[in-house]
Amino acid sequence: MIQDSLSNSLIGVEFPPTDISWNEQDTMLYALGIGAKPGQELDFLYEGRGPLVLPTYAVIPGMQSLGNLRTAVKLKIQRLLHGEQKVEVLRPLPAKATVTLHSRISEVWDKGKNGVIGVTAEAEDDDGLLFRTHATLFYFGGGGFGGEPGPSAKDTDVPPDREADIVIRHQTQEEQGALYRLSGDRVALHIDPGFAQKAGYDKPFMHGLCTYGFVGRAVLSGLCNGNPNHFKSMSGRFAARAEFEDQIITKIWKTAPGEAIIQAENQQGTILLSQGRAEFAASATS
Repeated sequence: MIQDSLSNSLIGVEFPPTDISWNEQDTMLYALGIGAKPGQELDFLYEGRGPLVLPTYAVIPGMQSLGNLRTAVKLKIQRLLHGEQKVEVLRPLPAKATVTLHSRISEVWDKGKNGVIGVTAEAEDDDGLLFRTHATLFYFGGGGFGGEPGPSAKDTDVPPDREADIVIRHQTQEEQGALYRLSGDRVALHIDPGFAQKAGYDKPFMHGLCTYGFVGRAVLSGLCNGNPNHFKSMSGRFAARAEFEDQIITKIWKTAPGEAIIQAENQQGTILLSQGRAEFAASATS
């Protein structure tokens, strides 16, 4: 039975396992969608060099777990915003694979007027667990059902009071959303001006997961020497929307061997991704 609104009874709902496949064209298209450049990142764009797969590609198959929500609860897409995202990669992602995705509703929070729902997914192939993803969706007007408010994360993963150890700037393009959506996230909000205005926005803007991918590229180059074998996990909270043609400026603070705090801003200093954390092989930057 599909519920009409968020409630505590959704917590722990498990969805049927789903088989998902991808190939080299999918991973190369994703790399282009998050701004990869042939000059510096040819290994991710050319089948003659593998291709290697950007670790944040895991959000693309992982995103299908969010689609399962429609089988459990009626949610109006115009009232949804991506809240948080995490990927944990157990092994480098292959350029061609078939995985089985296991997913469940891991949390539902009552924020008063609004609500939050989270989905955790795990993907396995013939060699075992490949990656995990965790995402939360902020649902405007979805609160007030008597649930727990959830943990306060205001003081979690705050950048140290010093200059960042690494700063990486990426330039987005006018066509970024049109290109990124071809990897599977075809929500009209990010390309259709009429849809965006009906949803209460002035115009389309960048997918949150596209911004997340740009930050992931910065983490890979800044902390992992561009080697996916050294990338372990990345998480963050979407703090503000990025516009097409914005710069995405990723700031990285190393806090312990194999650990770093990350934050992304635009050229005006508006924080786009906050409370970010990355884990990587400690030997990668030694």
